[in-house]
Parts: sequence; structure tokens; C-alpha cells
Amino acid sequence: MGKITGFLESQREEPHKEAAKDRLKHWREFEIAPTPELLRRQGARCMDCGVPFCHKGCPLGNIIPDWNDLVYRDRWQDAIARLHSTNNFPEFTGRVCPAPCEEACVLSINNDPVTIKSIEHSIIDRAWAEGWVTPQPPDKKTQKRVAVVGSGPSGLASAQQLARAGHAVTLYERADRIGGLLRYGIPDFKLEKHHIDRRMTQMEAEGVRFVTNAHVGVNVPPGDLVRGFDAVVLTGGATKPRDLPVPGRDLAGVHFAMDFLPQQNRANAGDTVQGRISAKGKRVVILGGGDTGSDCLGTANRQGAVSVHQFELLPQPPMDRPQLSWPNWPMIMRTSSSHEEGVVRDFSISTKGFVAGEDGNVKALTGVRLDWKNEGGRPVMTEIPGSEFEIPCDLVLLALGFLGPEQDTMLAQLGVKLTDRGTVAVDQNGMTSVPGVFSAGDMRRGQSLVVWAIWEGREAARNVDRYLMGETSLPSSPDL
Repeated sequence: MGKITGFLESQREEPHKEAAKDRLKHWREFEIAPTPELLRRQGARCMDCGVPFCHKGCPLGNIIPDWNDLVYRDRWQDAIARLHSTNNFPEFTGRVCPAPCEEACVLSINNDPVTIKSIEHSIIDRAWAEGWVTPQPPDKKTQKRVAVVGSGPSGLASAQQLARAGHAVTLYERADRIGGLLRYGIPDFKLEKHHIDRRMTQMEAEGVRFVTNAHVGVNVPPGDLVRGFDAVVLTGGATKPRDLPVPGRDLAGVHFAMDFLPQQNRANAGDTVQGRISAKGKRVVILGGGDTGSDCLGTANRQGAVSVHQFELLPQPPMDRPQLSWPNWPMIMRTSSSHEEGVVRDFSISTKGFVAGEDGNVKALTGVRLDWKNEGGRPVMTEIPGSEFEIPCDLVLLALGFLGPEQDTMLAQLGVKLTDRGTVAVDQNGMTSVPGVFSAGDMRRGQSLVVWAIWEGREAARNVDRYLMGETSLPSSPDL
């Protein structure tokens, strides 16, 4: 794989980015495409490691050493064929996946890993530019009809695989555009939306029918889908946000992250957004240190926030990878591109409440610092006496994660059984308690990564195809 001595001769080189002061002036992607020669050097670093642990790190089982080697040998068209064999949408994962494959790279034991994510990103971008990505309609139709509910990465992957198997697929989306959180959650500076649009064009040519403004359980009766289709796949995501029940939560200016982020995406798409939440000229506090909090940060800074503080309940992770953590995902201090653009980060903070201003808007956050200890193998937090503080703010964004799928409409009307965690329960074949109704993605799994969502969608398609036809020829992803 790659060049036998490549990892000894070349160091890890990541793509350059626009300077923070420049990229804050627009909403476009800002990573500068690497040169082919740089990518060949990086592909050459892929070791002949014997056991490629990157496979374990990637839920999709991407055949990473193969396409690293193909890029090194300048065989780009073969590289995209190998990449597409396991991943329907590498332009999504190459942009927004945190790359657990890189943490599992054998080089990570004592060196910097191969730039797997950057190489993947470059392969698919070149494939689109060269015209290598084309529709793959089925050779024959099965006369079976499948409804997919939800158009995030799981629903899109499931719909595309089922259409390629010859089934007539209709994909229902409650929003006015296709894409789920790819469209109305991830900011444009991380994922420009034309990437979704061109995949839609490909999928329509493969036979997928898209229906928007179709909220199953609200304006589309779920029973109609069960009766009108041979199978139904529920991929509605885990969109119920975790709230913060503290005094002042109901003040104006305190919002869920997913009330804030989609509005900017809509504005970027040319929509008129009524009652828009804006960080312009405001002191912003973001609660939550994950990817959603980072997205709020980049958005707030581009909108013109005066200042941004980001508070995390948990203690600050170590800067260096703990020993013996390889090949698992390590808990270390991570700095996103949005953090590079300006923020004050603080850890071990518990929010006690919000203070009202004269106009009924939030004017301050009250909090206390925490001390974390390990007791009996479990982390336990206690408030530090005398550490109480108050910080002025005009806008608070809650990016505290998601509790699971919304249960009071479609799921309740279908009567599907749920797990103890509130996700949709399925059997060993991916089917819910309602015959012919399957589930996949965050709705089944809980809040997770885009790579897991695509894996879930592909596996759901295999299960549905087998259910309808008695067997399936759709490719299998590794069972992780």
C-alpha cells in the first residue's frame, strides 16, 4: 500500500485554509484544494501495515488503503470506484466526518496519521469535476414500492441503494428542501448545499422520487404509507433537543441551536426568514462543546457577534492522546476551524440560570465552576464553593445534544415499539414491531455521526430488499 518507505520520507500535510479574518466575511467553504503532488505524497504515507485498523475506525468499512494507494499511483478513476463501493456520499463524509479512521491509523500509535479525510475529499471532488459520477439506474424494475421517511444521510443512502436494486422509491421530507441536517443543520461554510443538489439530480435519474413539505404524521398519514407501499423505512433522525430547565430558560434570547442554525442556511439560500435570530452586535454564550456548538460559533462570528463564550459541563480533555487508547477514538482537546476564528472556551461549568433585562431579554448567565473526581470508576461532579459567577450576554444558544426521535406524531400513530432510550426498536432484520416498517439512522441508533447514518441507510436497504425479494445482492458493510 502506498510507498513502502513513504511514511518515513514525508510528514503529514493538511490542506491549507483561508485566513480566519478572510473566511469570516463569507459563508463558502474555505479549505484550499491540495495539489495532486501533495496528495500523492500523503497517499504514499499509507503503510503496508498488515492489518489496516482504519477499517475498524470507519463504520462504513471504507477500503482506505486501496484508494490511498491508487491516489499515490495517479489512478484517480479507480480510486473513486473503490471509494463509492462502500460510501454513497464521500463528499459529505469528506467534509463533515470527524475521521475516526485517522485515529485508528497504525501510524497514530507513535506518529501523525495519514490524511485519510483530505484524500477522500479530493477523490470525490475530482470525480465530480471529471464527470465520473453518473447515475446508476437498475437494469430491471422489481415492481415493488418503498417509502423512505426522512432525507438526511441515512434516508438518502437507503433510497439510493433501494432504487439501484430496482424498487420504486419515494422519499418524504417534512422540510421544504431535501437533505435533513445536511441542509438545515450543518453550516454552508462546512458543506455547501450544491453538493446535496447534484446528488439529488443523480438519484432522480436512478428513479428516486422526492416529496418535500410532507410531514408524515402531520399532513401525511403514516397509515397511507403502510397501505400504499410494500415497505416503509423510517429515517427521521434524532431531532428532539436536550433542554436546560433552569430559572430564566423562557427568557427571550435563549434558543436551541437548531432554532438558530437553520435560519442562516435558509438566508444563504435566498429565503426571507421572519423573526430571525441573529448574533450581530451581541454578546453570545454557547452551552455545549460538541460539533453543534462549534457550528453555532462559526455562524455567530460570521453574523458579527461582539464576543462569544463557549461553556462545557465536562472538564477540559488532555492535549495529548492517552497511552493505550489506540485504535479507539481518544478523548483529547480538539480545536475546530470555528474555534480558530475566535472564542473564549471554558470547561467544568454548570449553568445555574439566566438573568432578565428590563426588556424581557436575557442579560446575563449565572454559573458555577465544578470539580470532577473519579469515584468507584464513575465521574462525579461537585460545585466549587465561592466559584459562582455572572457573565453578561444577549444571546444564549443551547447545543446540548439530542435525546432521540420525536415520538408524538409519526411513531405514536404507527405504534412502533421503542427502546429504553426512546429510539425505535428493530429486530435482527432491521424491522420495527410493525410488519414491513423498518428504521435506520439516528432514529434507530440515537445521535451519531454521518458515517454511521450512511451505514445504517445502506444496511436498511439490504434488509428491505431481502424482505421484498427473499434475497439481496446489495453490498454489505461490515457489522460493527
